Amino acid sequence: MTGVSRVGRARSATGAKRVGYVLKRYPRYSETFIVNEILALERRGVEIEIFSLRHPEDGHFQDAIARVRARVRYLPIPGRRAADLWSTLARAGSMIPGLWERLPEAVADEPRHFDPALRIALAAHEAGITHLHAHFATEASSVARLAAHLADVSHSFTAHAKDIFHEDVSADAIGAKMSAADAVVTVSDYNEGHLRALADDPAIRLARIYNGLELERFPYSEPLRRPPRVLAVGRLVEKKGFDDLIEACALLRSRGVRFGCDIIGAGELEADLRTRIAERSLSESVELLGPRPQAEVFERLRHAAVLAVPCVRGRDGNRDGLPTVLLEAMALGTPCVSTDVTGIPEVLRAGETGLAVAQRDPAGLADALARLLEDAGLRVRLAAAARQLIERRFDVDRNVEALLQLFSRREAAALERAS
Repeated sequence: MTGVSRVGRARSATGAKRVGYVLKRYPRYSETFIVNEILALERRGVEIEIFSLRHPEDGHFQDAIARVRARVRYLPIPGRRAADLWSTLARAGSMIPGLWERLPEAVADEPRHFDPALRIALAAHEAGITHLHAHFATEASSVARLAAHLADVSHSFTAHAKDIFHEDVSADAIGAKMSAADAVVTVSDYNEGHLRALADDPAIRLARIYNGLELERFPYSEPLRRPPRVLAVGRLVEKKGFDDLIEACALLRSRGVRFGCDIIGAGELEADLRTRIAERSLSESVELLGPRPQAEVFERLRHAAVLAVPCVRGRDGNRDGLPTVLLEAMALGTPCVSTDVTGIPEVLRAGETGLAVAQRDPAGLADALARLLEDAGLRVRLAAAARQLIERRFDVDRNVEALLQLFSRREAAALERAS
């Protein structure tokens, strides 16, 4: 994947850098970190085009979506008429220098990736895009890799959680993707260590860049006087550990602790969790609120006495990387309780920026929740230290600068190889 065309179009007609984002589905309610990243790049003057392999399915979206300037192109589902594919291929072959010579290597890829990759390659050439970046080491990164090969541009991807930890993930496949990429990003030191252990190639260009927040949207509020409300936010799936939270709430009630608990989110375990709440006679204390608009989530975070993030490693190996809601709560001044899953201890430092409990330990979780519900001084101390850490390490504008430099280094390396 060398050639002068990769870098020759490094700037658009306006002089701005152009980057294509390849995503499986855009937008998605749970992927606020992608929206934050795109907005931060746009503030840096980067022109973004988004290529979405599927249309959105969610009923709620982040408020920040409205501020994204990038055009979104939705790719047709593969399987269209052969005549249409040949027509697109002929057009691309006439426009993209060297495309025909690069086709034999594309034959080894999965056939379902070829159609969207070809369309992205053609659009990238027409728009002057010289770097493609995908989120998640799944279909999106596979399509981005093939599209970059066809268009002779550089590419990278960000690996997060299920895409690298699930039991169905092939270590060989992940290693091959990392070797083929011009750069790989992941969101925690824990993830970086895991990926390096999977890689046979010591030359893999792997960087840890934390997801970040637009800090001006998260004004700090001291949690000295807040109602005894526990909040939890996330998809209702095993790895979130909400069944443990419900058990902890049952223990709190049995101890006479005054509290209420709201769980925001939707997912496959909703019926099971509702049954558990009813069986524990917690209907007056614990409420499943379903998905909520981002503005409402932030408002509830601002007024909660504690955020519970009882993450666990799922039976299928799936686990969270570094939940964005944890960062949001810390920025706003809401004390947090969480577990030692993956990268969480990198931000929730036990006894310093939050309280840590073991996975699948409802009694320990109940103890930590009770401490924060009843000890205002502890809430204030932990929240202040947490906000300081967020400002130092999770400012999206600072972190995205490292991402942009990484994109630029890949282009510079491509130019050197082509010369």
